[in-house]
Amino acid sequence: MDNIIIYIETEGGKISDVSLELLTKGRTLAGELSCKLEALIIGSSVEQHTQELFSYGAETVYIAQDKRLEHYLTLPYSAITIDLFKKERPQIALFGATSIGRDLAPRVSSALVSGLTADCTSLEIGDHKEVKSGKEYRNLLYQIRPAFGGNIIATIINPDCRPQMATVREGVMKKEPLKTPVKGVVKVIETKDIIKPEDFVVEIIERHIEERKIDIKGSPIIIAGGFGVGSKENFNLLYELASVLGAEVGASRAAVDAGFAEGARQIGQTGITVRPKLYIAAGISGQIQHTAGMDQSAMIISINSDPNAPIHQIADYAIIGDMNEIIPRMIKSYKLNSK
Repeated sequence: MDNIIIYIETEGGKISDVSLELLTKGRTLAGELSCKLEALIIGSSVEQHTQELFSYGAETVYIAQDKRLEHYLTLPYSAITIDLFKKERPQIALFGATSIGRDLAPRVSSALVSGLTADCTSLEIGDHKEVKSGKEYRNLLYQIRPAFGGNIIATIINPDCRPQMATVREGVMKKEPLKTPVKGVVKVIETKDIIKPEDFVVEIIERHIEERKIDIKGSPIIIAGGFGVGSKENFNLLYELASVLGAEVGASRAAVDAGFAEGARQIGQTGITVRPKLYIAAGISGQIQHTAGMDQSAMIISINSDPNAPIHQIADYAIIGDMNEIIPRMIKSYKLNSK
């Protein structure tokens, strides 16, 4: 009960970003709770990743290796994770809100009767007092996530059952390695004692990995449009500016719901979280549902005809006016000055 365990995902021989983000956040949580930060990694050859996990603060790395575990399979991966959690009894267990995490975490939670909060956007440590009984709980995990279509933020707690489990969206937390890696310990899990032949009733015949066509998260410059852009056709101005600046185009939920842009471009609590060097927000009012996904950008420029739009309050530079007039001028100016 004196540890936090992060489930580590790998793909293509690399640790996934969300796992490293969870380790970074886990360091903070473990520090507040004065407990150990640990990691579980499963696969066919995963010992190569231990040093990187130490560099992100994992004090203990549990590795489960078996040639049959090269790719994720629900039953054997669940069996290994459940067995470890029963033995180590972590007070907190965190998974990425990925296709794997969304399959694995509920199975583990159900087996341990522990409860699970999905798609969290923030995690904090805090206390809670029951109104009826007056009972007080200390150092609980606040599992924070949008609810009711992103219209409210819910803080969920699990006072009595352990581990406190949550899945967390990629990109909502920072990924920061330590300057000096911890001197961690590697513990090998003997898979032959846990997994059974019947756990492999599902056989992976072929895998097809489709490359991400839209990489908003990795772009240093993002041009984002909101409902105020007015139409799908008007979004072409944003694409033109993005082409000139070498940027990606993002959108608010309102713009996506209106059909102005694809869902893959949605930024905010119900979309993706970004931290570009430059974020240009055009026709975006600045509701919390959107700003929660971009307010950590290094520089923010807002373009809105409403001088009282909330987006201006977090912008480094605010431009009051019609984006249909302003953006063509920006494109023209950049082309002239970049020659």
